[in-house]
Order: sequence, then structure tokens, then C-alpha cells
Amino acid sequence: MLVIQFLLQSVFYLIGAYLLFNCAYLLFFSLAGHKSIKSLPRPDIKEGHRRFCILIPAFKEDNVILETTKAALHHTYLGEFDVFVIADGLQPETIRTLKSQGAEVIEVSFEKSTKGKALETAMNTLPPNAYDIAVVLDVDNLMGANFMGEVNKAFAAGYYVVQAHRTAKNMDSAFAVLDACNEEINNHIFRKGHFAMGMSSSLIGSGMAFEYGYFKKILVGIGETVGEDKEIDLRIARDQVKVCYLDKVYVYDEKIENAQVFTKQRTRWIATQVEFVQKYAVEGLKQLLALKNLDYLDKILQSIILPRTLLAGVLGFFFVISWFVPYAPASPFWAALLLAFCAAMFLALPGRLYNSNLFAAMLRLPYALFCMCAALLKINTAKSSFLPTPHKAKAVTSDVNNKLY
Repeated sequence: MLVIQFLLQSVFYLIGAYLLFNCAYLLFFSLAGHKSIKSLPRPDIKEGHRRFCILIPAFKEDNVILETTKAALHHTYLGEFDVFVIADGLQPETIRTLKSQGAEVIEVSFEKSTKGKALETAMNTLPPNAYDIAVVLDVDNLMGANFMGEVNKAFAAGYYVVQAHRTAKNMDSAFAVLDACNEEINNHIFRKGHFAMGMSSSLIGSGMAFEYGYFKKILVGIGETVGEDKEIDLRIARDQVKVCYLDKVYVYDEKIENAQVFTKQRTRWIATQVEFVQKYAVEGLKQLLALKNLDYLDKILQSIILPRTLLAGVLGFFFVISWFVPYAPASPFWAALLLAFCAAMFLALPGRLYNSNLFAAMLRLPYALFCMCAALLKINTAKSSFLPTPHKAKAVTSDVNNKLY
């Protein structure tokens, strides 16, 4: 009996230590995100304007890609740039329209489609040294005013990889508001907070720019991973290349609007997280023991942090059972973790999102937790098939529209 009690006690305390790490990590970088970021040095006038290629992978998104491409082609930039749509499953009429707009189209077809393979194929199709910078946009993304000009300045300052501030272009439902809040919390903690501490910003999958030749190199053998951005992130960290975060340079992204899409998206995200824990845990342990590449170790640590909606649910669960189960740490411990978690979240949320819509969205959090649990049960689906987030062609708000050009 004493052995069983000891084992139970040990299990609960191990769980408590793991959840303590989660909360401490989030709170530390949430506070760090309020540290000011040094401005980029003024670029040398001799640097000039680099030539950009804008890459937009499009998987069966015929309506949305036309709006995105048109906006990209009309983006204001003093230098030269070309827009390439990587067309996977687009209708012939859509391809003809894209070409008539002035975009270049690279047609691809895979037995199992992934964004990583589409990008690798495109970079192998384009001639070497044709451009200086490759930018990746999602099919629904719109570049904010002077996006390429500001990215050009970052490359003039010596960076090889840049992540812009991806933010919501719509908040027309409770789930869209939740998704927008999640995006901004990620920006604050995993991008701004890290960059303010002198570490690499995390990549987010779009609104990111790479030195052209380096991008082609890190895409080699990207494979069929469901999370190409995480794979690229780890490869960059392994090379000890610093990722610059441009907090004031925006890319507008469509937010999900219902529970079905939320579940589908989170299924893919959780599958990505599980995949990378399995794939890189041993290498991460070696980095921990060697302490030679802290950015790489940090990427591994990020992959073992629970999704925040699940973390909130787990903390609430253990707080409740701590009143009834004598083996768990006492309830004040769980209350402190809940307080730290809430502080990290609210400190990371920008002031402009504190409004009545936020309160309405928070009422949907229990349902969001249910959707996360459903996503956990479907992660094998994401491993065996491509689960792109569906989008709709919709007008952006006037506030966003005023910030595009």
C-alpha cells in the first residue's frame, strides 16, 4: 500500500513539475515581450533595393488566391519583385486568370500534397541567383503597407531570415476572435519576447522572408511533414542563424470562423507537435547537456509545451481534484499555476483586443477545450493526409484595407 501511495505521489508531483515548467516558460517570455526591441540600424544607401520573389502555395483555393495575388501584385515597393503562385489542384480558368493578372504560375501535383514540398519544387524550378529574397505567404495573406521595404531594411542590417507580425484581417465570429487572440499571444511570447531577449523569433509559416539561396538550401528534403514551418525553424536553429522579428510590419491573415475549422486546424497543429517531439527529443537532450546551441534547445522546449487551451483545462482539472485527492500537490500550488498562466495570457494580449468581443469569445473557451480534445483523437488523420485550413474570399475590414498599401 505504501509503495502504491509513493508511486501515485511521485506521478502527481512529476505532472506538477511539468505544468510548472509550462507556466513559468510562458510567463517569463510574456514579461520579456514588454521589453523594448532595438531598432534596426539605418541601411547603407548603397545597399539598394533587393529583388523579391513572393511565393504563394495554393491548394484548391481558387477564389481566395485571386484576391491574394491581386493584392500582392499591387503592393508598393521601389525595387523589383515577382509573384509566383504554386498551383496545386487549381482550376485551369483560375490559372489563366492569375497569368492575366501578371502573376507567374508554377503548377505542381503530388500524391500527398504538403506546403513544404510545394515550396521545395518551386525553388528548384526557379533559376539560381534570380532573386535576393524569397517571401512566403499563405493563400489568404495580405501584405501590410511597406512590407517589402521594411524586410529589405532587415536584410540590409545583416539578417538572413525575417518573420513579420501576422495578425487578423477579420474578427467576424467568436472563434475568429479567439483565433486572433491566440495569434497575438504567440506573437508576443514566441516572437517578440524571444527576440527582445536576443534569441531567435519563431517562424509562423507565412509572412516570413529568407535569403534566396539559403531558403533553397534549407528546403532540401523537407519531405511530407505536416509542419514545414517547424522543420524549417529547427534547421535554421541548427545552423545558428538568427531569425529577426519585425513587430511593426504586418501581414494580414484570415482567422477561422467556426468550431469545425478550429478542430481541423488544431488537429494538424497537435500532430505537428507530436511529430517533432518524437523526431527531435534525443537531439534536444544532447543540446541540453552540451549547452552549445540555446536557440535549438529552445525550439525543442517549445515543442513539449501543451497547447494553451489544453493547458488551461488541465490546470483547472488538477486544481479541482487537489481538494479531494491526497496524493496531489496542495490546492495553493495549482492555484498559483493558474494565476501564473492567466497572467502570462493577459500580459501577452494587446490592449486593442480588450473589448466586448473578447468577453463574448471567452465564453466559447469551454467549447474550444472540447474541440481540442476532439483534435487529440484525430491526430493520426493529420499524419496520413493533408489537412489545409479552408478559407473564404471575403472583403477585409476598412481598418485593414487602409493599412495595405
